[in-house]
Amino acid sequence: MSTKSNVELKGEELLALCCKTLADAKAENIVALDVRETSSITNYLVLASGLAETHLRALRRDLDKALKSHKVKILGVDEGDFSGWAVVDAFDIMIHLFSEETRETYKLEALWKDAVPVDVERLLEAK
Repeated sequence: MSTKSNVELKGEELLALCCKTLADAKAENIVALDVRETSSITNYLVLASGLAETHLRALRRDLDKALKSHKVKILGVDEGDFSGWAVVDAFDIMIHLFSEETRETYKLEALWKDAVPVDVERLLEAK
């Protein structure tokens, strides 16, 4: 997937870019949640798993490149050294990258049970 563009993305287009980038980098169990009605800090959450710490770093790196190529400002990245969890804050979208073990421990999907699930397959099929 080409990520070179001068077009600034917002909303579902930006969400699709994030999900496609993670899928292309072989992230597992990608979940997107619409939290516009329940969160005052972001519109969407993306949760994805990586196979190992090196895979998580690669996912974060690819996401960073894709977002920057579309002129999306990254407000912050929080990745604890070998914590199994990294967060990329792109304002409208907050992306959480986990090891499977860490994801199971914190269960963010359950924490955001009132969020509206977004059909990731539909996003991945969109052009």
